[in-house]
Amino acid sequence: MQPELIYEDDHLIAAYKPEGWLVHRSEIDRHEERILLQYLRDLVGCHLYPIHRLDKPTSGVIVFGKSGDIAAQVQAQLESDDSVKKYIAICRGYCPEEGEIDYPLPPVADFKHQRRRPRADLPRQAAVTLFRRLGTVELPYAVDRYPSSRYSLVEIQLKTGRRHQIRRHFKHIHHPLIGCPKYGKSTHNRFFAEQYHCGRLLLHALQLELDHPVTGKRLHLVAPPRGCLLSLIEKFGWQLPD
Repeated sequence: MQPELIYEDDHLIAAYKPEGWLVHRSEIDRHEERILLQYLRDLVGCHLYPIHRLDKPTSGVIVFGKSGDIAAQVQAQLESDDSVKKYIAICRGYCPEEGEIDYPLPPVADFKHQRRRPRADLPRQAAVTLFRRLGTVELPYAVDRYPSSRYSLVEIQLKTGRRHQIRRHFKHIHHPLIGCPKYGKSTHNRFFAEQYHCGRLLLHALQLELDHPVTGKRLHLVAPPRGCLLSLIEKFGWQLPD
């Protein structure tokens, strides 16, 4: 799938980011050629400034500024309680109907100089995630140690923005996200890849709400899921939030 503009004016743009695309070039994945920032710059014909990021395997709505000042203003808003960042995900098991995960996280050590430090020495940062369960399904397959397997569709709202926060928090509450090789379970990941031809991380940035940095108008930016994630939601009879 290709990226797609969902909003544009003189100050900022919002776009749908497909899974598998990097937001910008990174030494962590230097051989990846699908770079969202460059693609959108070519599409709109002007320089763009990153405001926030989505991990490579995550799809959904993302925003860029058309100037450094606009990007800084929106970034400050996204780091405050003035914005709303909502995701959907499929996790293992029947998670609680709703809840708050307040569990500090150490920084993710991506680079060699970070990994040389003992994990205990990395300072933990406050991290808060809200969630509510949207639907459940029980499948007649013995994926793990039980004769059937249960899964949940979850709506997630980030109150902080730590690296891999959603994936790490759901692992912490023993409901890991499907398709996550680092914090998930390989047996369930393989099951979805083989049974439903869906080998991606089942995490999607659904909605972003913020005040326009110039007009003050409230923006409701929505990017519905696509591809195999949407197919699973429809197959299991789940409803997305309004």
